[in-house]
Amino acid sequence: MSRNAVVSIAAVVGAIVLIVVAALFVVRPWESSQPAAGGSGSLIEESTHVLDDAGEGAPEVVEFFDYECPSCGAFHPVVEDLRDRYEGQVTFAVRYFPLQGHPNAVPAAAAAEAAAQQDAFEPMHARIFETQEQWAGTDDAAATFRGYAEELGLDMAAYDEAVAAEATADRIALDYSAGVSAGVQSTPTFFVDGEMVELQDYDDVEAAIEAALAE
Repeated sequence: MSRNAVVSIAAVVGAIVLIVVAALFVVRPWESSQPAAGGSGSLIEESTHVLDDAGEGAPEVVEFFDYECPSCGAFHPVVEDLRDRYEGQVTFAVRYFPLQGHPNAVPAAAAAEAAAQQDAFEPMHARIFETQEQWAGTDDAAATFRGYAEELGLDMAAYDEAVAAEATADRIALDYSAGVSAGVQSTPTFFVDGEMVELQDYDDVEAAIEAALAE
């Protein structure tokens, strides 16, 4: 493929993502958010991305995050460590909460959601966070994420279609609305069994997990 063709594809993808951004922050009725579905105290819905499922009765940790948020990037390895140490004991799930001050947060979420439709959410999720410093604040983040999709061996036609799809914008909006209803105002925000964790230190999430396990 010629360099001009690659540039053209990147430009098209970038334009598509701008449309998704507009759909989320202009058209979406955020103020009419509805409470999250599920059992008492649960913030995990059918469409929620569950990273580890420890089964019924296990404590549930749900993180509302923004891919371009530096604090979320800093917490990513902390969450991965917790997942390793509490494997089989705790259910971990993540939900999108893109902030308006981070213009690449929605394109990143769209990329992750497009990858999820090809059963590649977790590797895309990790790749986006691990390279946050490289794409945050840039003008070509959508093209960067598309490159990650190629590296993961995704069907690129399906990926491009998913990034541009109204359903993808709806899916991101669903998580955002659930966060608003739950009282999320910043990222990252963690809930353990439906209770918001007051973050003061990296160890606070683990402390909440230990308290839930002791109940």
